[in-house]
Amino acid sequence: MQERSDYLLFAKNSLITSVLSTVLGLLIAAPAAYSMAFFRTRRTRDLLMWMLSTKMMPAVGALIPVYVMAQTAGMLDSIAALTIVFTLSNLPIMVWMLYSGFKDIPPDILEAARMDGANVWSEFRYVVFPLGVGVLASTGLLCLVLSWNEAFWSLNLTSAKAGTLAVLIASYSSPEGLFWAKLSAASLLAIAPIVVFGWFSQKQLVQGLTFGAVK
Repeated sequence: MQERSDYLLFAKNSLITSVLSTVLGLLIAAPAAYSMAFFRTRRTRDLLMWMLSTKMMPAVGALIPVYVMAQTAGMLDSIAALTIVFTLSNLPIMVWMLYSGFKDIPPDILEAARMDGANVWSEFRYVVFPLGVGVLASTGLLCLVLSWNEAFWSLNLTSAKAGTLAVLIASYSSPEGLFWAKLSAASLLAIAPIVVFGWFSQKQLVQGLTFGAVK
């Protein structure tokens, strides 16, 4: 199966897109959540609700604009396009989780740091980051799993060159029928890494899913 379908290529694409989109998303979401948690304005709540509402829209509603933009930019069937789409897709979840986690940090600690002369960067680096490393880790783990399991965008924006494991599995469905043995083997190989990963990181994942639920 590996010789005909090149499992390692599709697995590598899944790993690259998942890791890159998670890292890029954290780099964008962490400063945004920090700003919303500690420098609130009258529009902060509205902005958060708007970001959450984007997850309620079916992905197919944005398929044509995204496809046209990727085609115009010459980025169809590329890891770069898939990474960008995965990042934007998970960004609202990342901001919400980090925002909920950062809000639990006592404001008195930040005020003490500011009285000691800490600027915004020092405050985030030496105070918020150490205290929020747990929520950062859980957010990254959850979005890594979501990116790994994403199938809709992979099937519509990629094929053989930058396809993920979802594309590999879908390739075993043809007009002649389903290749059940190969489909089962490919599915097992696709879910095994993320199941093992989730088993070892389940504590952090549960913590991330329940941030803000209990005060």
